[in-house]
Amino acid sequence: MIRVDLTTNEISAALKRVSDALSDLSPLMQDIGEYMVKSTKDNFADAESPDGKKWAPRKQSTMDAYARRKDTPGPTPLIGPTKSLSGTISYEASGDSVEWGSKMIYAAVQQFGAEAGEFGARMGVNKKGQRFFMPIPWGNIPARPFLGIGREQELEVMELVAEHLANAAR
Repeated sequence: MIRVDLTTNEISAALKRVSDALSDLSPLMQDIGEYMVKSTKDNFADAESPDGKKWAPRKQSTMDAYARRKDTPGPTPLIGPTKSLSGTISYEASGDSVEWGSKMIYAAVQQFGAEAGEFGARMGVNKKGQRFFMPIPWGNIPARPFLGIGREQELEVMELVAEHLANAAR
């Protein structure tokens, strides 16, 4: 066994700063949160998952629905006329963790996909006054993962951790 005692003031002070930095990870978690929000917004712009897989394109039935409503879809599948989903990506950092995502109720369906009728049905009335039930969702929705950590994000987060420790040691 080898034992080394460090007793210089400069090294001891640096180790104390690193120890203090490790006891309060809030600044690091905030940096990671900000990075992950930006990275997630990039996923929307690139129309791909965090691991670089392209999202399924919009179906013709979706494009027809936009046309009936006289809406103009955004440039990629998960960016609609209001940009609500991509515009609500945020993070919350506390202690030694960070969470990010969207508050939109349909975010999970976009992330994981859903089968037609998976959430039941709603009643509608046609022009003749006849009642009918429409499945929710009315068609299959393919998974288009926008949240997560791919290899590129993992490397960047590791870089943020290294930077955080290096800055604390200075």
